[in-house]
Amino acid sequence: MMDDDTKELVRGLKRRDPELLDRLIEQYQHRLFRYLVHLTSNRERAEDFFQETWVRVLERGHQYEGKWKFETWLFAIARNLVIDWQRRKKPASLDELMEPREDSTPFEPAIAAEESPLAQAMQRESECDVQISMKQLPAIYREVLLLRFQEEMGLEEIAAVISTPLSTVKSRLYRGLEELRKSITEAKA
Repeated sequence: MMDDDTKELVRGLKRRDPELLDRLIEQYQHRLFRYLVHLTSNRERAEDFFQETWVRVLERGHQYEGKWKFETWLFAIARNLVIDWQRRKKPASLDELMEPREDSTPFEPAIAAEESPLAQAMQRESECDVQISMKQLPAIYREVLLLRFQEEMGLEEIAAVISTPLSTVKSRLYRGLEELRKSITEAKA
């Protein structure tokens, strides 16, 4: 059963309510853009997909039924756009899509709170270790880890975004965490 907010969201999307769309963009813009940058490893391409995702939301808002959280539906649209582009571009693996290219710069989120320079340096070193280790993971594990820990999605939501069974998401999450732990441990040794 849908709560009142979800019912209002469904009605607003069916009406193509521009104020609702503005609120949704404001609420999800940073998370969606960060996700797209990670998928494409290219800021400009991520901007294009970001805009196209919101166009699709506007065009196909009537298809949203409220079965899943809106963000799950939104991320699935974005992911499918990237997959469609990748299929049209050339046959390639998701690993290649996730690899950084020379012409792109990695997305660096701003530090929210003022910290001491030592704390900032230690934090950056730790983040760097994790990012390096994440790049070494197969793409199927990276994507699940990204959605779970960076986007804070539940396992069922992740299953809906990537169109796989819940058991597959669980095993990819477990295996991804194990591989990440091994990689970080080896890097520090």
